Amino acid sequence: MKKRFTWQFALLALITALTLSACSTGGQSAKYPDKAVNVVAPSGAGGGWDKTARSITKILTETKLVASPLTVENKPGGGGVVFLGEYVSKDANDMHKLFVNSPPILINNWKSEGKSPYGFRDVQPLAQLTTDYGAIVVSADSKYNDINEVIADIKADPTKVTVAGGSAPGSMDHLIAVLPAYKAGVDPKTVKYVSYDGGGEAMTALLGKNADVIATDASSVGEFLEAGKIKVLAITANERLGGILKDVPTLKEKGIDADFTIWRGVFGPKKLSADQLKYWDETFKALNDKEEWKKELEANGWLPEYKNSADFTKFLEEQEVTIKQLLTALGMANA
Repeated sequence: MKKRFTWQFALLALITALTLSACSTGGQSAKYPDKAVNVVAPSGAGGGWDKTARSITKILTETKLVASPLTVENKPGGGGVVFLGEYVSKDANDMHKLFVNSPPILINNWKSEGKSPYGFRDVQPLAQLTTDYGAIVVSADSKYNDINEVIADIKADPTKVTVAGGSAPGSMDHLIAVLPAYKAGVDPKTVKYVSYDGGGEAMTALLGKNADVIATDASSVGEFLEAGKIKVLAITANERLGGILKDVPTLKEKGIDADFTIWRGVFGPKKLSADQLKYWDETFKALNDKEEWKKELEANGWLPEYKNSADFTKFLEEQEVTIKQLLTALGMANA
């Protein structure tokens, strides 16, 4: 009797141990996340990625959508290239490390200079949470009142039209700057593009008469438009925006078949299990529906646009086509 009891006890102990072990592994998500979640901004403090990461972790914590502690870590270097390389090669098994990004994850993977060997296919897109658009801007006293007037002058003599942006050649502002001309049949390599260190410096150059046109984020121009310092000739959205930009036409309204979304989203490791991916799908959908998140978006001047993991991945595949086309036309695409 004693031997049978000992055998049964041992079997029960083994089953219990195996069950506990299974629940604590990455393959099961009953307790996931079971430790602090680190959200990385692949940039310095104060930038768009940093603000996005901090807003996400703040609202997820305040609303108790994630019970585990949430931290933000800054990892600047190469516009996100350095971090992504480390993430894919060293953090592939860390299911508690996420990061925020935007179109540079596509651009850096395709441009030849400073190319990243990794892109969105090497990680797991989790959710798109915000959106913005490009804006083509001139000073208030500019002779230009229509985007097609700018394109006509570039076609006539591209050396006489200086187009500026707040990012390096081949980066986001440059692509937005040449997009209308490219879609109108202009060789984008002929567009005279001058890069500045950030959208603020590009705006200063425009107002200081050191640029004729700038390409920038639509969300950043409101105060200058309200003050009467600029005119916004077009935006890269599919339809008109509201608020102070309600009277600004889209490129498509001006006969230019082009659009470009400046999204921000969250990514995780490629090895997330189906249950773990489902957890983040449900969590970010719940975040998008929270009033606290809507107020956070408004406070930062961000437009809401939620896509779940599957829809976000499909969208990235579509935007990649546009980016690859532009970089190829500029002679800056990786062979």
